[in-house]
Amino acid sequence: MKVLAVDPGLEKCGMAVCGPEGVLAHRVVGIADLEQVSRQWMESYRVEVVIVGNQTGCKQAFDILNRLELGIEGVPERNSTLLARRRYFRDHPPRGWRRLLPISLQVPPEPYDDYAAVVLAEAYLARRRG
Repeated sequence: MKVLAVDPGLEKCGMAVCGPEGVLAHRVVGIADLEQVSRQWMESYRVEVVIVGNQTGCKQAFDILNRLELGIEGVPERNSTLLARRRYFRDHPPRGWRRLLPISLQVPPEPYDDYAAVVLAEAYLARRRG
């Protein structure tokens, strides 16, 4: 099963497509581009389900994504930001003097909402596998 996960915000959203083979795509998009990118990814990756984090910006994201022809599920976002930050630094380890600081004290130098979407998708797929 391939899932399109959206971590909604008021101005931007994190998006990711994940499946049994792992993370297939992820990026941060403006809320105005959510529908277009979702449609492209649904077709390109043959997405079977769309999930949306149920916190900030979820109503607006649901309104946009309801135009798509797939079922949409709300999922809890509990701890997704913290897990996303860890995941970001796993993929982009700090360099230079920053590697001496604990990760818990660092903030990624760029938006990492897409990593929150990855975390949501992986948790959803893990629950489905049981």
